[in-house]
Amino acid sequence: MIIGLDAKRAVANHTGLGNYSRFMVDILATYHEGHNYRLFIPKKKKNSSYDKLLTHVNVHSELPQTTTMKRFSSLWRSFFIKKDLLKKGVQLYHGLSNELPIGIHKTGIKSVVTIHDLIFLRYPEYYKPIDRKIYNFKFKYACHVADRIVAISECTKRDIMNFYQIPAEKIDVVYQGCDPQYSEIVSEQKKKQVKETYQLPEKYILNVGSIETRKNLMLALEALKDIPADIHLVAVGKKTPYVDSLMEYANENGLNDRLHLIHNLPHSDLPAVYQQALMFVYPSRFEGFGIPIIEAMHSQLPVIAATGSCLEEAGGAHSIYVDPDDVKGMTNAILRILSDKELREKMITEGNKYLQRFREDVLADDMNRVYNKCFATANDRIPIQAIQTVPYQSRKLAASDK
Repeated sequence: MIIGLDAKRAVANHTGLGNYSRFMVDILATYHEGHNYRLFIPKKKKNSSYDKLLTHVNVHSELPQTTTMKRFSSLWRSFFIKKDLLKKGVQLYHGLSNELPIGIHKTGIKSVVTIHDLIFLRYPEYYKPIDRKIYNFKFKYACHVADRIVAISECTKRDIMNFYQIPAEKIDVVYQGCDPQYSEIVSEQKKKQVKETYQLPEKYILNVGSIETRKNLMLALEALKDIPADIHLVAVGKKTPYVDSLMEYANENGLNDRLHLIHNLPHSDLPAVYQQALMFVYPSRFEGFGIPIIEAMHSQLPVIAATGSCLEEAGGAHSIYVDPDDVKGMTNAILRILSDKELREKMITEGNKYLQRFREDVLADDMNRVYNKCFATANDRIPIQAIQTVPYQSRKLAASDK
């Protein structure tokens, strides 16, 4: 079958939605190689991670063909792409980042949309009014016209049902995985180089993600006051005005030399930062899923996260969860892991078991089942052929060969 995918984020974004798009294309092309995947992108940009997808013989890029559409590529992606989908024989189109072309349901092409979160509706104060209106229009439209909706967590599924009145039977939960690099042991030489480059302390607690108000890094910083002085806090992520609040608090409480904020860190250096940490903290008030938790567990770290959204789905029952406003709870959780070696080892061991549900072959099969459901009641379409999946172990060998 010919499957079209909205790959704008895959080529344009190096984090978040971009990582999700590239990951999903990669595993589908690997484990369901009988399909032909056409990646529709508004513009070609230099992105080595995207270019690796094109090494699959069943993956191809598709760009606007006319001068007008090249010039107005955003309009092409939202409205006029339908002509190209039909011309290329696309049977199913997957919007990987919350939206679908206007009128897709009138083309006869089946459609799937992945909804990552509806945080802009839950916490509107974190978004500009115009952004909220645009997001709400696009997300709601896609949910109503799509044949199937993919939610990246049970939490997101509940939000789709509650905010957009979508029936549960139309929504499938397909979790995210993470880049295989987090499962690979980083060499001592690489660790040393990364440590020197970013001046990492000897002992540190790690946080990864945009350093913004919703991510709630202040909770970990406030807890640092009652943690032994040789333990530092390292946060890796995009800088926002929230950084000023963190720095002000650190200066007022004598913590400025124990707080390390790293921005614009290359993706390839991140595993070495993870693997030299003592533990991972993720006190975010709300997430669609929480992929850094998966990265941390692959990096053999115990995890402390916040209650209130989907983080328990990402971290499993073995991780520790605290209220996002409970400084004492965060402090006690950190101290427990620091002082209890047996607890730390158990959290890591159970984390490795829990990660099996996020294996690439499992997630690829889950997504392919969603695609099958689109055709389950379509008598006028050719049914999707059953594709034998590649054994999981051989995927790791294929990844190392690339």
